Amino acid sequence: MRRFYKNVSVAEAEDGFRVMLDGRPVKTPAKNMLALGTLALAEAIAEEWRGQGDIIEPVSMPFLKLANTVIDGVAANRAEVIAAILRFGENDLLCYRTHQPPELAQRQAEGWDPVLVWARRRYGVEFVVVEGCAHQEQPPATLASFRAALEKHDSFSLTALHVVASITGSVVLALALAEGELVPVQVFALSRIDEDYQASKWGRDHEAEVRASNLARELDKAAEFIAAAQT
Repeated sequence: MRRFYKNVSVAEAEDGFRVMLDGRPVKTPAKNMLALGTLALAEAIAEEWRGQGDIIEPVSMPFLKLANTVIDGVAANRAEVIAAILRFGENDLLCYRTHQPPELAQRQAEGWDPVLVWARRRYGVEFVVVEGCAHQEQPPATLASFRAALEKHDSFSLTALHVVASITGSVVLALALAEGELVPVQVFALSRIDEDYQASKWGRDHEAEVRASNLARELDKAAEFIAAAQT
């Protein structure tokens, strides 16, 4: 699509902040008003519109994509989104360990144990940590605590939290990021301990490295989106 506007601005309205293109409010693909809860989020999306050239490139507008997802779907389906995030808690990456080789087991313990300690302290929960990949039920009280924590987040933050949990395979890492316990680069590195160990032993695959780089950027943007939604 060719660029059809000259000026981009932000305006406050009764339903939040709006991004304006030549004085007209942006709407979602479903024709809903793009009403944003914080000025920071509206300004970030406005900057994406300002950064477009003669041809609009949707791939270069990740904040707009996430906001559209929130307004057209997530806001009316919060329970389903929370349930989807919790499924990563039911099989949280940090609770599945290896015993061989010992070096990898040590890396997992050194990286993941402190995050579980934080989660125990922060949410008053317990975890079942096992060796192997066979499914292990986590205590219902633990999942209930995570549900309560997720329910405190607005729909914009929830959408980005789902992105983070999907990338990392861990609701614990997603919550640690949202609460400022960890920064994006730490979260991504902790989610890639197994892959990085294998790469150090057998060499790095170019295609795998490209995929990892793309995921890291997506996680960074999700973290920025959460920060803007909470400002």
